[in-house]
Amino acid sequence: MKKCCRIVLTGGPGGGKTTAADLYRREIGDEVVVVPEAATLLYLGGFPRSGTEGVRRATQRAIYHVQTNLEDAQSAHYDSRILLCDRGTIDGAVYWPGEHEEFFDHLGTTLEQELLRYDVVIFFETAAVGGISIEGGNPTRIESLEEAVNLNHKLKDLWSQHPYFVFIPHNNSFIKKVYDGLEELAKAITLFRKT
Repeated sequence: MKKCCRIVLTGGPGGGKTTAADLYRREIGDEVVVVPEAATLLYLGGFPRSGTEGVRRATQRAIYHVQTNLEDAQSAHYDSRILLCDRGTIDGAVYWPGEHEEFFDHLGTTLEQELLRYDVVIFFETAAVGGISIEGGNPTRIESLEEAVNLNHKLKDLWSQHPYFVFIPHNNSFIKKVYDGLEELAKAITLFRKT
């Protein structure tokens, strides 16, 4: 493989992204490196999950910089492997306290620049659209079902502008949904290998 292919797994809270990334890495082995979700790392490390606008801005700035540096470090270290990014740099725009354009301006970037960081976007729709609990044992998840659906729509509006955007809809069978996601992931990687 000529260089690392960077694939972002994103979508609303409780969509199955982390599960799909872990399963695919286990299936493929050393060819794949999972870039963990920066937000979860920071929240578990003590960053506040909510608060005033100033707190939320500081937190989203930190998440963005940790995400970009994690991706870049993994890409440099594993320069011939596939990077599966559990969320991507654009996600912070919908958690930013204000318009998403302000998020990109504040960080000295644009939506277009951030889309270029990734070869493929695989979007897992939140289970909340089907009224299914998204708790899943993640201690950093605090969104209600309504908030999860709202975040899902905002994220899809931004990420769907990527030229290689794959949408994995909610399915009452979580196993079927994750399988569909893994199938699309395999297709994307096969296509990348041919280029």
